Amino acid sequence: MPGDTLILTDSCCDVPQYLARKLGIRKIPVHVMYPEKDYLDGIDIDPQMVYDRFPGEIPTTSTPSITEITDLFRSLEEEGIRKVLSIHISEHLSSTVNMVRSVAKEFPSIRTFVFDTKNISIGSGIYALYAAKKLNDGDDFDAVCESLERKKQDCTLMFYMDSLEYLHKGGRIGNVTYFLSDQLKIKPIIACDSEGIYRTVAKVRGGSHCGRARLFEEVFSQVENGTDDDVPCDIIIPYGGAKEEAQLLEEMIRSKKKNANVLFQMQITASMAVHTGPGLLGLCALRRD
Repeated sequence: MPGDTLILTDSCCDVPQYLARKLGIRKIPVHVMYPEKDYLDGIDIDPQMVYDRFPGEIPTTSTPSITEITDLFRSLEEEGIRKVLSIHISEHLSSTVNMVRSVAKEFPSIRTFVFDTKNISIGSGIYALYAAKKLNDGDDFDAVCESLERKKQDCTLMFYMDSLEYLHKGGRIGNVTYFLSDQLKIKPIIACDSEGIYRTVAKVRGGSHCGRARLFEEVFSQVENGTDDDVPCDIIIPYGGAKEEAQLLEEMIRSKKKNANVLFQMQITASMAVHTGPGLLGLCALRRD
């Protein structure tokens, strides 16, 4: 990647720290707030710390402040960064993307392309990985920005979790949806629509094997546009306290989809764990160019 160019994202995009370091991706940490302290996601709190305090303590989360983002851009300017590709989760799920847009206007010396992925978690982070690869392969900044816009509809992320309690308490779903799911023991498979708003794709009853099978079916149906084609795609399997389920899902993918390249499995960050609780399993697919 050129020395004057940087990919910026936030911790809600779930880019694993080891890959961020390797690829030169800078992450803005989201705040995870308990009564005794305001923690920084991925710096002084990890998801296991959140799980260990469930269900008795459910923290809140907060986006980075304008001051924090301004300080970051000032430091980037001092480092000699002149081009920033800033990739974030949907504006309907977090205000970070719009805050970055606002701050970037105050730094005309830095060309900043702000990309609202209309997605969440690694469904957003996978675009940071894609952009980093393009830049490291020698593509120029403008070409990468254009390719991101073209690929906005090429990523599919779906997930389900053991309980909607944490999404409900975080204000992500309404009372009726939560009540019906809880009473009927239904696990909805959730995704973001084209505007970046949560939608229910399907509803699952039964054990975890039913959830894995339906998740696999729904994701690949969308990736393949309802055909039987084995479309080449890159796969990431996010999970929240459900490592064994992730492994079983990976085995299913490898046995049934020869053109699906599983990049890695990953535990979601603390800020994502706050809103989903333990027992989350997801599947992210990005169609290859």
